[in-house]
Amino acid sequence: MNGPLEGVRVLDLGTRIAAPFCAGILGEQGAEVLKIEQPGQGDFMREIGPFVSTDEGDHSLFWAVEGRGRRSVTIDLRQPAGQDLFRRLAAASDVVCENFRPGTLERWNVGPADLDPRLVVVRISAFGQDGPYAHRPGLDRLGIGYGGLLHLTGEPDRPPVRPGVTSSDYLTGVFAAQAATAALYRRDARGTGRGAVIDACLYASVLRILEWTIAAYDRLGVVREREGNRLATSAPLDNYPTADGRFVCLVAGSDANFARLCRAMEREDLTTDPRFRTLSDRAAHADQINALVAEWTATMTAAEVERVAVEHDVPVATAYTAADITADAHMVARGDLLRVQDPVAGPVLQQGPAVRFVGEEREVPAGAPRLGEHTREVLGGVLGLGAAELDRLAADGVI
Repeated sequence: MNGPLEGVRVLDLGTRIAAPFCAGILGEQGAEVLKIEQPGQGDFMREIGPFVSTDEGDHSLFWAVEGRGRRSVTIDLRQPAGQDLFRRLAAASDVVCENFRPGTLERWNVGPADLDPRLVVVRISAFGQDGPYAHRPGLDRLGIGYGGLLHLTGEPDRPPVRPGVTSSDYLTGVFAAQAATAALYRRDARGTGRGAVIDACLYASVLRILEWTIAAYDRLGVVREREGNRLATSAPLDNYPTADGRFVCLVAGSDANFARLCRAMEREDLTTDPRFRTLSDRAAHADQINALVAEWTATMTAAEVERVAVEHDVPVATAYTAADITADAHMVARGDLLRVQDPVAGPVLQQGPAVRFVGEEREVPAGAPRLGEHTREVLGGVLGLGAAELDRLAADGVI
């Protein structure tokens, strides 16, 4: 692929989401990504639904999205011959991304100390590579729980609610990809010639986005609690119901936005109401002002609320479903959705890369590969292995 990381080779040694997502971001920026998978088994994401029926059986659409943009190479890292193959591939690569429990790569003799020191090794785990909890098993839910986000999510009088997607996995993948590019810059652009070992963990990524939560506890003794869809310091702000059963988010906490909203509602009298004159006043009477806004939105459809709000320059967004996203004129115009040619399922509409380089052509990622689809091609092309040696490795179950 073209892009600023063209010429960089990444070995995706991960499974599930976090490390593969890190590798995938690097791939969307031009890197060549080789996914290393266990022969006969492969990434667990291949087994997670929803599934689409194909001539080759049920095919995971989760895998179709998260496995795209890379080639699949099967190597058994539990065998010495497989470990040797991996070390040789790593010597011809730039980045390794993995998210096994700490110590696993060392047991397989492919830890950072066993690899070329020019490599950037991204190590993702639930709790980090050291510390008392390092060897605990952990997945996304533990990251948002231990990192403090789960406690803040949901209504104040109800149990915590997880965000709708595996947020700590994806967030850690983004942080790790940024760190990997920084390490490559130091190695190459600054000419140090040395790689890096990056320790990225799920809870720390969540912890980093907690805003003022820790500082307020430290200096004020305040333990931040769940606020639902509102903020204790701002109003009106909520997800408001509409006549067609939808919800729209209106953000009108500032004086300027509140005045615009009042004009949109044809209730300019509210701007002089003593309860709502300042942001602090509105925050103190949030129930009252939010109720008035909800009464107004409930008289219109979501599209009508959005139209009136936009006409008056009020920040607004409808809570979109997948159907809304695929039909949205703005997303269509910007090309936010791409139809990726999956080798098993055929064309699959997916979300495109989140960022783009202005003035540069965007490439559609290659479809998620079949298990081991590129093993012989890669091992022959990169390592120069001949057909006879590849046959022997296959017969031994190494590839």
